[in-house]
Parts: sequence; structure tokens; C-alpha cells
Amino acid sequence: MLLKHCRLLLALAAAGSLLAQFGCNATRNSGGAQLTVSAASDLTPAFQEIGRLFEQQSGTKVVFNFGSTGQLTQQIEQGAPVDLFVAANVSFIDGLEQRGLVIPETKALYAQGRLTIWTRKGSELRIERVEDLAGPEVKRVAIANPEHAPYGMAAREALKRAGVWEAVSPKLVFGENISQTFQFAESGNVDAAIVALSLSIGSDGKWKLIPPELHEPLNQALAVIKGARNEAAARKFATFINAAEGRQVMRRYGFVLPDEEAAP
Repeated sequence: MLLKHCRLLLALAAAGSLLAQFGCNATRNSGGAQLTVSAASDLTPAFQEIGRLFEQQSGTKVVFNFGSTGQLTQQIEQGAPVDLFVAANVSFIDGLEQRGLVIPETKALYAQGRLTIWTRKGSELRIERVEDLAGPEVKRVAIANPEHAPYGMAAREALKRAGVWEAVSPKLVFGENISQTFQFAESGNVDAAIVALSLSIGSDGKWKLIPPELHEPLNQALAVIKGARNEAAARKFATFINAAEGRQVMRRYGFVLPDEEAAP
């Protein structure tokens, strides 16, 4: 009985910590209407721009919680106060829909992501293809954790389809999300990283696109969370992402839009 009581207290403490995280964000950004958006880490630079544009036009403050799609999904399942979820893979939105946690008619594709191999500007490594990561001169390679990060799942798949998974897997360092993965490479803690094109564009480094046929498409989707505190604003922001101004920003960061085709 005592063990059961302790487990209950631990569960409540964990939930309280999670909700406190969101509460602190809300406190720091209080004042006027506010929208809470959980978004995949590959969207960080693009959404910071889109968020500013939306705020200027709507007067609604946008508070972002960036992270790996899998971890953000778990937070929503545990009751985190999120208005809009913008995932890096539609399968996670589908899963939440099956559990009745999103408003079905708000589900929409907004982009397809691309993968790159990224190295520092001063690196002497010449990495042109995924197969090059198996070379002995490459000691450490970062990818996002494939257990919960869609870009990590795609990176693992690309390594397998290229036939170098067995050779590269002992070298792998896992980031909790694609932003942390990119930081490992930027800081020089790894020789190369497989990261999102959206993070490679505009960076001070060298990168090569990974052929899209090496992994399943990173079809990215969004949905408004059922019971959202600010459902109206969430719907407006979702529409804004897929409208002209949002699409212009997304295109600039290398995303393939739903009705467009990827460049080779």
C-alpha cells in the first residue's frame, strides 16, 4: 500500500513539474492574448520568424516550446497546456488523433523536411555522400535520437539504405532533438552530423543534401489540441503557416511545401 502511495506521489510530482514548465513560459510572456505552440526543433529558425510576423498582424503573443516530436507528443498526452502542435512527422499527429487529443478537421500537412550531412567550415573532411561517413577519418557522427525524433529516424534509415549502418553505428552520438544534434557538430564535439536542411541553411558550415530516396518522406503536419485554451488563435496561426507569408518563410528555410516538389 505504501509503495502504491509513493508511486502516486511520484507521478503527481512529475506531472506538476511538466505543467510548471509551461506555466513559467506563460508567466514570462504574460500580457495580452497568448498562444502556446509545441513545435519540432527543425522549425526553430523558421517559426521564430513566422511567430513575429503573426504577432505583428494579430496582436497575439506566440510562446514556443521546441523539442523532439516524440517528447512533445508525450507532454501533450500527459496534459501539457498546448494550443497547437506542429510535428516533424504526420504519424505523431495521427497517433494523437486516434486518442482523441486533437481536433480532426484542423489536421493539415504544412511541409516536407530534407536531411543534410553537415560539417564545420574549417573541417578538412570531404563528405559528399552518406557512404563517406563510414570512412576511418570520420570518428564521431551525430544524429537525433531515432527513438523519438523523426529526423533521427530518417537518418538511421538513410544510413541503412546506403549500406553503412553497421560501420557508422559505433560512431554515433545521439542528440535529444535535431537542434541539439546540430549543436554537437557546431561545437566540434563530433566530426559530422545528419541534420535538417532548415538548420543547415544560413549556418556557418558545409552541408550536402541527402537524396530523398534514402529515407521515407518527412511529411510534417500540425493540429489544434482538443480543449486548447486559445483554440481560435491556434486555428488562425495554423492557417497563417500555410498562407502566403508563412509559406514564403518556410520555403526560404528549405522546406518542400505540400503542393510543390523537392529539388534534386
